[in-house]
Amino acid sequence: MRAKLGSIYRRTKKQRDGTVRTLPIWWIKYRGSGQVFRESSGSEKYADAERLLKRRLGEIATGRFAGLGPERIRFSDLTGAVMTDYSENGRSSMAHVERRLRLHLLPALGGVRAADFGTSNVRRYIEQRRSEGAANATINRELAIVKRAFRLAAQSDPPMVTRIPGVPKLEENNIRTGFLEHEAYLKLRAELPEDIRLLFVVGYYTGARLGELKRLRWPQVDLSAKRIALYPGTTKNGEGKSLPIYGEMSKWLTIEKEIRDAQFPECPYVFRRSGKPVKDFRKAWAEACKRAGVPGLFFHDLRRTAVRNMVRAGVPEKIAMQISGHKTRSVFDRYNIVSDRDLDLAAERMQRHLESLGTLLGTPRESQTKRRTRIKRATPLQ
Repeated sequence: MRAKLGSIYRRTKKQRDGTVRTLPIWWIKYRGSGQVFRESSGSEKYADAERLLKRRLGEIATGRFAGLGPERIRFSDLTGAVMTDYSENGRSSMAHVERRLRLHLLPALGGVRAADFGTSNVRRYIEQRRSEGAANATINRELAIVKRAFRLAAQSDPPMVTRIPGVPKLEENNIRTGFLEHEAYLKLRAELPEDIRLLFVVGYYTGARLGELKRLRWPQVDLSAKRIALYPGTTKNGEGKSLPIYGEMSKWLTIEKEIRDAQFPECPYVFRRSGKPVKDFRKAWAEACKRAGVPGLFFHDLRRTAVRNMVRAGVPEKIAMQISGHKTRSVFDRYNIVSDRDLDLAAERMQRHLESLGTLLGTPRESQTKRRTRIKRATPLQ
């Protein structure tokens, strides 16, 4: 078939006996930017080749055609740039990204051509991961890698893809509501191993992120000024900030500084294990939480606790947000949750308020007493 600007045909192959065999796959031929392109449709159906030809001609007419180089690229070819980006920026989540790619994304999507990648591929991936029991939050983290891969590919020179497909985001309902009361804090502090006890104390009082605290070094701690400086580039949002030293933080930091100076003077890290920075402590944390009666508590829950405590103490919300590192009011609201103790306190205040009104309006007890008296007088003697 001869098209206006292209053609659809089947290739032939000469056999050893001299005969010519027509191959089943349909090919298309078209011209763009002064060049002639030949491309396999990958299908034995003529209609598939016709659709591909129309698509190519449309891309040429609109200026979106970038040659066949990007057409041969598959999703697996895009993931290397993602790992390089995480490595160059020193992101701590690089290991998680590598694991998600290796175990889930590449087996399911690695062979899909980037040019053909669309929402339908994402929908099928979502269904597959849900069937495997993955939560929406987990799937969203994986799809964020897909979106990042296409964005980096589009920004490369020359571009590896001509478009960025739409990647929907699933609704998440995983906002944790746990926090730590001060009595439980004291119990957990006593149960934790010495090498993570100071980390827990600072996290409880400041609400700083675990990753920010792990990188903390002694030159950033000013005990005389009662300040901890988090340098730009060491926080999640990349901005620097100061944390106040208050409560029992000063005592614990002073003790740790003396131990460090005497035993590990070459170690610059505030939170250490035998002269090396603290890394993974999930097992010790989980066991201590169980013994303290707060099983299931996460270190990240201390951020929520610190924000709530600051609000209770009357710290202005703007200052509390600066200390905790929250950028938006909506995120701040998620952590400023109401506890049972808050509800009890509200109930006590309302009870006192109603009792003060009762002196003027009569309390329910007085009304019930008068009502019983009236009933007794109205009841005939037996």
